[in-house]
Amino acid sequence: MIRSGDVIYVGKAKNLKNRVSNYFISSNHNTKTQLLQKNIDDFSIIITKTETQALLLENELIKQFKPKFNILLKDSKSYPYIYLSNDVHPRLGMFRGKKNKNYHYFGPYPSSHIARDALALLKKIFKVRQCTNSFYRARSRPCLEYQIGLCSAPCVGKISDNKYEQDVDMVSLFLNGKASKLLNQVSQKMKDASIDLDFEAAAKYRDQLIGLRTIQERHGSQFSSDMDVVSIVNDADTHCIELVFVRGGKQVGSETFFPKNAKNDSCEEVLSAFLPLYYLGTKTPKEIVLSHKLEDKLYWKQAYLQNLFNLLE
Repeated sequence: MIRSGDVIYVGKAKNLKNRVSNYFISSNHNTKTQLLQKNIDDFSIIITKTETQALLLENELIKQFKPKFNILLKDSKSYPYIYLSNDVHPRLGMFRGKKNKNYHYFGPYPSSHIARDALALLKKIFKVRQCTNSFYRARSRPCLEYQIGLCSAPCVGKISDNKYEQDVDMVSLFLNGKASKLLNQVSQKMKDASIDLDFEAAAKYRDQLIGLRTIQERHGSQFSSDMDVVSIVNDADTHCIELVFVRGGKQVGSETFFPKNAKNDSCEEVLSAFLPLYYLGTKTPKEIVLSHKLEDKLYWKQAYLQNLFNLLE
């Protein structure tokens, strides 16, 4: 049963005009498309910069809304994730399929190649185990991964539980989009080690810094912080406010508003009135990016949002 307001289909296209008009002009449609046409009440458009972003957004929206007329991408097998298990010594790995609610997942990634590349670099930097649990439990001595410096061998006690947990926490911090904070921590540890003349430890932290920056360069968009992007335009005395939501470095949706009783107000005035109405009393992201500069930006930040406003020129 289709209820009013339900999202019934999510699609993507290079040429939006041709794609959308095809649903309303052409009559040579199969039964499913004809049924879709009969149930269309309204539609909205989200524009992405790249085809990869469009694929990821389509995947996320289909999983979120489960539209009646979408077939592909409803399960979690289309895009890979990186996860940390909940074992005594957590395992870092790549995943497709039904998620384990006790694991921590990061992603999705555009391809398995990119996910594996990130895993390989993380293994070199933090040496968190990536072996299967059966292999891990069967160890009586360190494996080859330990011998070549790609694992700290928690299976046989080559690293203390406390130090291994610290490595896992650093991996989680980085994958959660807090790379800058982690880089600052590692940089400070390197400086402290140098002051203490512990050059071996300083070299280790230096290598970690190099590795972390390498991952940022290759997969920077996957580790971005959460943010909302708020833009407003005025055309023919009608204001339109568009919100785009970015969570964990990926665009996950949008909302559109047409404020009433704002015919003679400027975009800045409408935006200033909209922000507290929308965000007051709700959980807000770390960053809110605005399309216009607001004279009362500091007031909203202190009194309502407690967020960092990055203003676009």
